[in-house]
Amino acid sequence: MSLDARAVEQIISSGVPNFSEHGICVEQAGSGKARLRQPFRQNLIRPGGTLSGPTMMGLADAAMYAAILGQLGRLEMAVTQNLNINFLARPEPCDLIAEAQIIRLGRRSAVLEVRLFSDASEKMVAHVTGIYSLPVTAEEVP
Repeated sequence: MSLDARAVEQIISSGVPNFSEHGICVEQAGSGKARLRQPFRQNLIRPGGTLSGPTMMGLADAAMYAAILGQLGRLEMAVTQNLNINFLARPEPCDLIAEAQIIRLGRRSAVLEVRLFSDASEKMVAHVTGIYSLPVTAEEVP
């Protein structure tokens, strides 16, 4: 049962309290993909005038979760099992965009890829891969 961007954003907002506090919005979700936006805020800047690593990692993780919810429906108990990030370029002090895609979906886990961009550029600023552990469904319980 796939969900649209609005439904995905509501699920994440109700289950992950700081999601809404950061102003992140789900722009697109469904078909194993998601696009999220982290609005620029001055308190996300680290020394050197660039967006902080934790900001980029948090948005990437939220994008992976959104891609899973958009594809599989209400799986609130899907959790991050692994996240690997490669910082490629210094992001501009503007909105940060995450584009996530499920690249392999199994019964117990999903492998995902996320590309992060500054809104002002098409140049990728970080590449993220991750694995999400999927909850056991009632049908699978012996």
